[in-house]
Amino acid sequence: MPLVWIGKAKGVDIERTYGPDLLQAMNKLSEDKGYRNYFYGGTQESIELFVSKMKEMYPKLNIVGSVAPPIRKINEIESDETLSKINEAKPDILWVGLGSPKQDFWMYNHREKLDASVIIGVGAAFDFLAGIKKQAPVWMQRSGLEWFFRLCSEPKRLWRRYLIGNSKFIFYLLRDCLVGKKRGKVTNGV
Repeated sequence: MPLVWIGKAKGVDIERTYGPDLLQAMNKLSEDKGYRNYFYGGTQESIELFVSKMKEMYPKLNIVGSVAPPIRKINEIESDETLSKINEAKPDILWVGLGSPKQDFWMYNHREKLDASVIIGVGAAFDFLAGIKKQAPVWMQRSGLEWFFRLCSEPKRLWRRYLIGNSKFIFYLLRDCLVGKKRGKVTNGV
């Protein structure tokens, strides 16, 4: 939500896109259009449960593959094998659920090696839709407090991302606002 608020403050009309909602809407469209879907992320347990639930919910959904990468850092050979496996499946849509910023770096670093038409990062959507993790109540999502709900749910794993990462974000945002004002510039984008 903070990015939506910043965009609106800068005159850019953007809306929040919630990974699980986008994934479900696109699964329905994929059923109708016959798009080939590949799911990359989560744990072995969560990806298997997620794929099983998607097959129940969307019986005509064309799932051409799924893989849960190891939690540890992946070496170059493993990475190339994974990319080859994804490309052999020829997905139209590659869904990446590694969490931010890991998934953002992964998609950026591998974009030129992947043959998928579209690559979409959806954070913890696989875990949410598999029922492994609880989603924040809608009112918290809409008011920009989902991070707080997730921090309370998984403090050991997420404290650094939210407490340090959010503080850095606020610092850079304030710096951008102050530097923009000093220069007399108004930015037209995010």
